[in-house]
Amino acid sequence: MYFLKTEQSFDAAHFLSGYDGKCKNLHGHRWRVVAQISGECLNDDTQTRGMLVDFGELKSELKKLCDDFDHSFIYEKGSLKEKTVVALREEDFRMVEVDFRPTAECFAKYFFDKMKERGYAPHRIEVYETVNNCAAYEES
Repeated sequence: MYFLKTEQSFDAAHFLSGYDGKCKNLHGHRWRVVAQISGECLNDDTQTRGMLVDFGELKSELKKLCDDFDHSFIYEKGSLKEKTVVALREEDFRMVEVDFRPTAECFAKYFFDKMKERGYAPHRIEVYETVNNCAAYEES
């Protein structure tokens, strides 16, 4: 089995609705996403012969996914009053609504699924919300 690993990062704010602790307040992180893909066989065509995938393409795909969140306020659908959303948008804040609680664990699954949708075979996705705290997702 072959494995490739690449990483990207993004800066974004979030909060955890319904959480009883500091993270219920709006705060930010430099999120670090480490994607590891796997495969049994290397390519044998001319351009990518001897490669699982082209690192440039892998890095580019992960960067596109991370750029969707960079310098934004990420919030869970239904976690803010509509008038709050309207007011923030009127101030021209960049906001990204997600269908999940924006935890490192949920982001790990999100990025796993997105890489899979793009035709990669993700083995493991790690999401760091600080240099010391990481959540990972891999299918069993």
